[in-house]
Amino acid sequence: MLYTFKAKKISGEELAGERESQNKRDLARVLREDGYILISAMEKGESAPKGFSILFAARGLAFLLNRVSLQEKLNFARNLSVMIKAGLPLTRALDTLERQTSSAAFKPIINDITNNIRKGESFSDSLKRHPRIFPSLFVAMIAAGEMSGKMDESLNVLATQMKNDYELRRKVRGALMYPGVIMCVMVIIAALMLIYVVPTLTSVFADMKVELPASTRAIISISNFLLTRSILALSILLVFAFAAYMILRTKAAKNAFDVLLIRLPVIGTIARQLNAARTARTMSSLISSGVSILQTLAITRDVLQNHLFKQVLDEAGERIQQGETMTGTFNKHTNLYPVLMGEMIAVGEETGKTSEMLVQLAEFYESEVAAATKDLSSIIEPILMVVIGAVVGLFAVSMIQPLYTSIATGF
Repeated sequence: MLYTFKAKKISGEELAGERESQNKRDLARVLREDGYILISAMEKGESAPKGFSILFAARGLAFLLNRVSLQEKLNFARNLSVMIKAGLPLTRALDTLERQTSSAAFKPIINDITNNIRKGESFSDSLKRHPRIFPSLFVAMIAAGEMSGKMDESLNVLATQMKNDYELRRKVRGALMYPGVIMCVMVIIAALMLIYVVPTLTSVFADMKVELPASTRAIISISNFLLTRSILALSILLVFAFAAYMILRTKAAKNAFDVLLIRLPVIGTIARQLNAARTARTMSSLISSGVSILQTLAITRDVLQNHLFKQVLDEAGERIQQGETMTGTFNKHTNLYPVLMGEMIAVGEETGKTSEMLVQLAEFYESEVAAATKDLSSIIEPILMVVIGAVVGLFAVSMIQPLYTSIATGF
């Protein structure tokens, strides 16, 4: 058969074209021997998946109204593992999960996967039709389970991976929630003061006819602008927010933010430990499921967000393609990955127990992140108190000083 395909190297180099092969699995194997990972393949002349047109409206509406939560996907993997281990056929297990799920967005997707499997498609290929729901990590783990015949074990490992990743992100978000709420409350209070309190004091100052300091005049000017040009002020705010959003979406801004994040005190340490934990946990899950090391690095790269850590995994993949080990790469970048990471991987490569070493690393750095996020809350709280005190003090001095001056001079 003649296939039109797209493939990619761990270094990022892409390959697209046409090639003869008996099936998609053989095509993937041949490309893997050349150092490429198959991304997509379609028999020449084959039309787009039939289920696509049926699901397009439902999936588009689901994206706008109700995306599939991580908890739903976690339950999907865990429950499917239990059913397969109990001996239920895959299609029957999926039918059961479709009935059980309460997500209106997830039901049609599970139904489409089940129908494609009944038509002869593999489970992993059916999942690939829904990349927004099932990322490359999910698909790779399922494909590894299909190849090894241990689907229930792969699903169980996947559920554990998703649970640990969710807990890790929840702890980090929880640590940042408090300062975020405080900052929002500060902005709201400042706006209310400028709109309701400052105008009253301004009329008092006008009656007293006293000379106002520069800080007081600045606050009054801002208040007058918000009151008399409220639509313009709102427009400027929206334009500024939109411009900031567009700038931050650019690759240059994201890269600059990645570098800044790593260099920040305390935050940078947490970011390095978080990426180390996520790298170790993902690689361990994939290797234990039988995924090749090159594909493991490629998938783990996609899981990470910071481009600096992505580059390290790219370099590790290139070293492996050259016949070297990946230990040297991690030891070279100790400013990103801790020294312990390289040492534990070296032990794993020497003993053939890389997966076990990575699990220990993941558990260690996950506990480190949990402890650091608790410390972060303790550090941020006094800093916020100082910032709030400074803002309140500036406002109080600016608005009260003219009153004291007028009293001292007897109006």
